[in-house]
Amino acid sequence: MSMEILAPVGGPESVIPAVRCGADAVYLGAWRLSARASAQNFDKEQLRQAVEYCHARGVRVYLACNTLLFDRELQEAMELIEYACSIPVDALIMQDVGLISLVRQACPGMRLHASTQMSVHTLGGVELLAEMGFRRVVLSRELSRRELEEIAAKSPIELEVFVHGALCMSVSGQCYFSAMLGSRSGNRGACAQPCRLPFTVEGGGTGHDLSLKDCSLLPYLRELQEMGIASAKIEGRMKRPEYTAAAVAACRQSLDTGRVDPELSRKLEAVFSRSGFTDGYYTGHTGREMFGIRSKEDVLSATNKIYGAIHNLYRDEYQRIPVDTDLTIRSGSPAVLTAADNDGHTVTVTGSVPEKALKVALTEERCTGCLQKTGGTPFCPRSTTVTLDEGLSLPMPQLNALRRDALDRLLTQRCRRDAEAFGTYALPQTGTRKKTPPKYFRVRCTNGNVPDAFLDSELIYVPLNLTDDAFNSLLDRGFAVAVEIPRGMFGLERRIYDRLRHIRTLGINEVLASNIGAVEMAKSLEMDIHGGFGLNITNTASVEWAERQGLLDVELSFEMTLEQIAALGGKLPLGMISGGRLPLMLTRNCPGGDSQSSALCDRKGMSFPLHRYGACTEVLNAVPLMLADRKQELLGLDFEVLRLSVENPVEIGEIFSVFNGEKCRSNPYTRGLYYRGVE
Repeated sequence: MSMEILAPVGGPESVIPAVRCGADAVYLGAWRLSARASAQNFDKEQLRQAVEYCHARGVRVYLACNTLLFDRELQEAMELIEYACSIPVDALIMQDVGLISLVRQACPGMRLHASTQMSVHTLGGVELLAEMGFRRVVLSRELSRRELEEIAAKSPIELEVFVHGALCMSVSGQCYFSAMLGSRSGNRGACAQPCRLPFTVEGGGTGHDLSLKDCSLLPYLRELQEMGIASAKIEGRMKRPEYTAAAVAACRQSLDTGRVDPELSRKLEAVFSRSGFTDGYYTGHTGREMFGIRSKEDVLSATNKIYGAIHNLYRDEYQRIPVDTDLTIRSGSPAVLTAADNDGHTVTVTGSVPEKALKVALTEERCTGCLQKTGGTPFCPRSTTVTLDEGLSLPMPQLNALRRDALDRLLTQRCRRDAEAFGTYALPQTGTRKKTPPKYFRVRCTNGNVPDAFLDSELIYVPLNLTDDAFNSLLDRGFAVAVEIPRGMFGLERRIYDRLRHIRTLGINEVLASNIGAVEMAKSLEMDIHGGFGLNITNTASVEWAERQGLLDVELSFEMTLEQIAALGGKLPLGMISGGRLPLMLTRNCPGGDSQSSALCDRKGMSFPLHRYGACTEVLNAVPLMLADRKQELLGLDFEVLRLSVENPVEIGEIFSVFNGEKCRSNPYTRGLYYRGVE
């Protein structure tokens, strides 16, 4: 089966370029729930028209509903999805596990695609999504060729891979930079792209050490198809229609012929690039060469002449729909033409009664030639049958009109689809939790040197790469220990699995899992699971999902306000990070490269520490979170978490004294998003 080319459609003006340049499917956003809220997106009528236009031409439509939601937004979200089922779209692209649960109740027949915002990059994560009812997953962009091959070889559902377009510095779904700096949440479609601003790190090279070049895997499309990837996805709902056209045309050429015309490649780079393109993650060549910015030269290369040349790519319909025609012309009866496509649609139209030919009689060859003139339509002739009595005449304009009428009616018939059934669902009950501060605290540490001051903690989270002696020492000292599974496991899944099996033999059976793949891994080992903030739990339905997955408790997303947290429902014990440096990014390509730099600086001189764990680096906030003096306002929670990362022993002692209310903090700190919230 041929791999699908999936095109971005940011607004109505991009639909025709995508379809006419050869996209097999498009993805778009509506007036709500789109992870590209700044794109033009579609209102109700525009969405219906786009779906009908695409369906008539054999192109699938996927609606992006891939933002995190708060409880008050779930009802509106379900109303949008009910409308999407009525049109109907071909699939929903989703992130929020709570909303996903509601959709499975209301419309179990609707096809679900897991957004790349779900941060899935392991086979275990794919398998858990399959259990949740997904038919496809959009994998993280940071995967290498070898890692993709390993997942594709055993995946129980379809895989979709980004093959062209912008690369976020952070693993999608794990970036909180825009939210923390300006309350514009990337997880809710409002990213302000702070990664494109000047940042420097020792060993960096561009002065924009969080800005990656755009990805382009065009030379590898056939290779991806051979390994079993179902869909080649183009990024770019924020970009111009000409970008969509050029990117789709280039993908179409690469997949169909194995190469891209150099002139088309030049147009694609001219219309949008950041100092060229990179294939670094796919080929495993990460490092400084992957970084780039949108330079003045890049901007100026997108000339009106280039745009005009690209317009020619979608001047005509893309003929993708095979059509069979059957024409009958008999003496004394109206001409009859039947047209049928390959999807079971059939129309029959009648024309005039033929006359006896006075000079030149109509021939089968002339009729066939007329019926095969499908230019200007999305149809391409497959078979043509003509039944013709001898000695008859029918004006060619009438035959042409008969053909046009039949194809127009066939196109209209193709627009019509039965609605996807949408039934009842139950929004979870909110506001049911006790309005009391948390009773317990937990500490997340980055090594085995845990001070005795933390013996009063309910639980400590430590890395899984500690030595056996370090684990045994912690247990002997009386600590309740859980190991933290890295949020970024790229290429390390087997090693982490084996390490967890060994850790169980030491008497430790609890884990902190902040990724769906980590949850599945821990479930397969029958370990006790504490959910981390990276699961992005932001509403009561998500809390109930975590409980159904067997989690013991969960840290809520730190993009929630205290007011939103206090209003949650659900029975699962809940916690929140209330101290320490919040992680703003999770990136596979460390900004410092091989320099082992410990911090990143912005244009104001603020320093953002870097912390490596697993296959990734965390970019931490410049100042720590501190809510020690607001503990009585942390309502509806069972525990709070002190998250330590790069602090030295002296700093840890001071932090604990502040956290425990023994002293006031004098250094700069932040209240995070718990009061100001996010868009």
